[in-house]
Amino acid sequence: MISAGIVGASGYMGGEALRVLLDHPEVEIAWATSRREASIEDFHPNLFGTSIKLVHPDTVDSADVVFLALPTKASIEHTPGFLEKGAKVIDLGSAFRLKDRDLWESVYGMKHAQWSLASEAVYGINELYLDAVKEARLVANPGCFSSAAILGLAPVLAQKMISTDHIMVDGLSGTAGAGAGLDRSIHHPEIGNNIVAYNVVGHRHTFEMEQELSRVAGSKVTIHFTPLYVPVTRGILDVCHVFPNRTTTREELLELYRDYYSGHPFVKIYDVPREEGASWQYKPYPWVSAIAGTNYCHIGLDVDPVRNRVVIFSALDSVGKGGAQVGIENMNLMFDLPRTAGLARPGLHPN
Repeated sequence: MISAGIVGASGYMGGEALRVLLDHPEVEIAWATSRREASIEDFHPNLFGTSIKLVHPDTVDSADVVFLALPTKASIEHTPGFLEKGAKVIDLGSAFRLKDRDLWESVYGMKHAQWSLASEAVYGINELYLDAVKEARLVANPGCFSSAAILGLAPVLAQKMISTDHIMVDGLSGTAGAGAGLDRSIHHPEIGNNIVAYNVVGHRHTFEMEQELSRVAGSKVTIHFTPLYVPVTRGILDVCHVFPNRTTTREELLELYRDYYSGHPFVKIYDVPREEGASWQYKPYPWVSAIAGTNYCHIGLDVDPVRNRVVIFSALDSVGKGGAQVGIENMNLMFDLPRTAGLARPGLHPN
């Protein structure tokens, strides 16, 4: 059995890691931490009866794998000690995602005290870095918006089918993506019956998208990204508008996507056919509710031949495939376990 520790288990991301790991056939929970010692149900009532006690991070030893669900600066401070003790570390935050130090320090507004680890860390979209994740001792989990956009756009960029400087991404997020802290914008009376745009210029995940998609394309990619909170709890829907450089069809693109993600069990290409004659077309496109609570990403698309535009929909759970669950998928790869171990459950319906 693999021993797993979760640092920062009182938040949504740490709680999701605990929830899924408790069902994992090859993992035992070594410890879970919070700045305030407490029973797990004080923060996660769904875990009542598991007898987990949250302990202070200063009191724990190491484990085979450590998940960090912490603010950025705290992740940087904790990571070296766990690595020195032989643990593999999966950072669920943003401490090690970017590869340009000047850019990272500008985006996050602080000096990076462990830049050699940022250089070493493997970016945790395993569909792009499968072999590197298997060999890694430190994985930088991607951001949720970033994961959806990168998975949604990689196939057409790899085939050089679209303009690389006119890519627009509208990201719609459930409020769990903001974490467990209190803020007016995600307070129920404010977000209910509302849509809240935020950080519409220079959102941090934009830089991840550009970094990774430029690597896929082999040239500089510019992403025009706007995020919005919507009144659902779990889930991300990235709506990507791209402009092809040659004529294409929905059927051709769906085949391209199926080929690109062949062998990757958690990316599902949503290829439901259009309803002939229907005036209200919605069945061909993925629903956020279908992936809530799961490690799946559903990708669908359509083509507007009149305006030479392709619309790509990428749906995932911000604390699932966009967070803690993909961290567990990466853990499976790092420990040579079946990739789907503990993760293959489908979503709930209705959610």
